[in-house]
Amino acid sequence: MKTSTPGFAAVDFGTSNSAIALPAGPRGVRLVELEPGHATMPTAVFYRADGTDPHAEPERLYGRAAIAAYVEGLDGRLMRSMKSILGSSLVEQSTDVGGGRAVRYLVVIAGYLRHLKRCAEAEAGAPLHRVVLGRPVFFVDGEPERDAAAQAALEAAARQVGFTEVSFQYEPIAAALDHESTIDHEQIVLVADIGGGTSDFSLVRVGPQRRGRADRRDDILGNHGVHVAGTDFDRHVELAAILPLAGYRAFGPPIKGQAPREVPSRVYFDLATWHLINTCYAPARVQELRRMKDWYADAAMHRRLMRVLDERLGHGLAAAAERAKIDVAGSGAATIDLDAMEDGLESTLSEAQAAASIEADLGRIVDAAAETARAAGVARGQVEVLYFTGGSTGLAPLVDRIGALFPQARRVRGDRFASVAQGLGLHARAVYGT
Repeated sequence: MKTSTPGFAAVDFGTSNSAIALPAGPRGVRLVELEPGHATMPTAVFYRADGTDPHAEPERLYGRAAIAAYVEGLDGRLMRSMKSILGSSLVEQSTDVGGGRAVRYLVVIAGYLRHLKRCAEAEAGAPLHRVVLGRPVFFVDGEPERDAAAQAALEAAARQVGFTEVSFQYEPIAAALDHESTIDHEQIVLVADIGGGTSDFSLVRVGPQRRGRADRRDDILGNHGVHVAGTDFDRHVELAAILPLAGYRAFGPPIKGQAPREVPSRVYFDLATWHLINTCYAPARVQELRRMKDWYADAAMHRRLMRVLDERLGHGLAAAAERAKIDVAGSGAATIDLDAMEDGLESTLSEAQAAASIEADLGRIVDAAAETARAAGVARGQVEVLYFTGGSTGLAPLVDRIGALFPQARRVRGDRFASVAQGLGLHARAVYGT
């Protein structure tokens, strides 16, 4: 049922999943049902290319429908992890979406935000002109100018779709606000927001006496983050458990008097990186790789690689790596069906293998947590709560290693996919009023 709602919303535009919150009641917020039964939606767009006029606006599908269209083999282009493009030179470039069309990446992002806005307006029964957008602590590590450019690009996309007032809040701060709504005394909280694209940490002072303030700068004791998170985990899982079956780190045949040489790895790194997968399908590149058959000692590996390229299986393999990571987080092991690459082919992934494949990334994330406390001048023993949110906090080894840094702190798990959106909604109420 549509209800009259003040004209503002809060958008959590995530690397992997997104959500949007509206005010509800005198002080609360509610998440918009973006898909039937789901308040969060995969950050995915599918541009259809089959049977459409090349001069007309291409049909677009969003979220689960976008992923389903790709899995079903419809002709078109699946776009995911669009947030990771912000702050890079790609944001102003165009990409082929099939059917002879090219679309700027920023237009792709704006189109997704427009879809979220329309869903929220349909539920609110009123136009929405003001928005609080979440942002990571750093879009880009160690490069302030590119980081500022990333926020400016996201703001430009929001204004393009009709938001006339745009504010930002750090995503881990938003998660702290969501936690604050549940407590009855003041606390120092380290928020670990580990999503698809970034791992962000914030030390925040929260409490019932501070709740509802529009300006919380004095309560933010420290921020730090690294541009390493779930999509990086997926990439390492794919390189560790899937792409070796297609020749990654394979060797060529022995040559008299010489040690066998490793086959070139560039194509495998690109196949494991969402926004580079389509570059592997360029005809000249495919032909070059086809001519490299004799470089492989095991012909089956080259055959599988060419099947991946000829049938454009790259995004499917990336999705399989993501599912394996999730399965390992839930049950400690995963079986990966690779029938699309070769009939009957499969791989396995254990929790130990997954942890080993992302060890370097885990180290960077844990170091970022420690640096947050150090830079804030807060002793680790002063941290009372570790608040975990973001899809990648389902990985037990990561949570345990962060927890070991702060052994006296109580661990609290927020809604991995909705805490940030809910906290952004609370901040929007404080900024824009009721």
